[in-house]
Amino acid sequence: MKDILNKLTEHRCLSRDEARAILQDIAEGRYNDAQTASLITVFLMRDISVDELCGFRDALLEMRHPVDLSDYAPIDIVGTGGDGRNTFNISTAASFVVAAAGLPVAKHGNYGATSVSGASNVIERMGVRFTADEGALRRSMDGCRLAYLHAPLFNPAMKAVAPVRKALGVRTFFNILGPLVNPALPAAQLLGVYNLALQRLYTYTYQAAGTTRFAVVHSLDGYDEISLTSDFKVSGVDGEQIYRPETLGLARLRPEELYGGATPDEAADIFRRVLENRSTAAQKQAVVANAAFAIRLMRPDTSLPDCIAEATETIDSGRALQTLKRFIELNQ
Repeated sequence: MKDILNKLTEHRCLSRDEARAILQDIAEGRYNDAQTASLITVFLMRDISVDELCGFRDALLEMRHPVDLSDYAPIDIVGTGGDGRNTFNISTAASFVVAAAGLPVAKHGNYGATSVSGASNVIERMGVRFTADEGALRRSMDGCRLAYLHAPLFNPAMKAVAPVRKALGVRTFFNILGPLVNPALPAAQLLGVYNLALQRLYTYTYQAAGTTRFAVVHSLDGYDEISLTSDFKVSGVDGEQIYRPETLGLARLRPEELYGGATPDEAADIFRRVLENRSTAAQKQAVVANAAFAIRLMRPDTSLPDCIAEATETIDSGRALQTLKRFIELNQ
């Protein structure tokens, strides 16, 4: 570790293979907490490179609890968190809308770290029991086209750094890694990020990893999702584009309209109301917008207006709610 730290403090970057080996050594307990904290601190003082991020990702995926859902070719819809806006669980609700539209979803999530309620908080409050059993996950996919993968069950290597991360109390490169290590290795991913620098980093990382179906979205006023509170930028394999809500036939929203509640119970109530079609128009529109871009990613020949119409119809018709109900039945 001494040689590694010397290299990093000399402003040199790790190769992909070096980064992979280092994270494996950390997970296997070959470094003490002080050494691990020093390594993490380096990346608090400078940006992580694409090779470094790919190497860390390689290590975690190699050490993951594997689950094979490849024959479903699912999509994952996720945000990095960290935007400090405490929105309700937009990407989680959008996942159920996309599944209700007939598309397979392997949703990877965790408890909230930078917001009141993460995806796992909401899913748990629906009465769902988390599982890493592949058979159970496949039954969920077969029954409602959605499986939920609670991150701690699939990434045991992260336990080795948990005490150090908790002691530091700040966001680290492990937060950046989270969206990249879905153990099901989904065929497509819609990822929301909270700044343009992260959008570029993830885009380059997807390209380096050979991912062919992805979209990284960022609302230009700082949200890690399509918030409709401002113009938003979408980058993918075909380049990048800036969209205005109005040009998509959607209203521009106010930040307070996306408030996620003061407790996980309040957040879960908002989530359920959206799928029950009893939410505010603003809450529904935000979910529809994110779901529409996910549908477009899976069905690239479908126009965005048609994707928006389809996402809206799944809520209006009650199909999104039925998907949620079936999901709960299959995962108790």
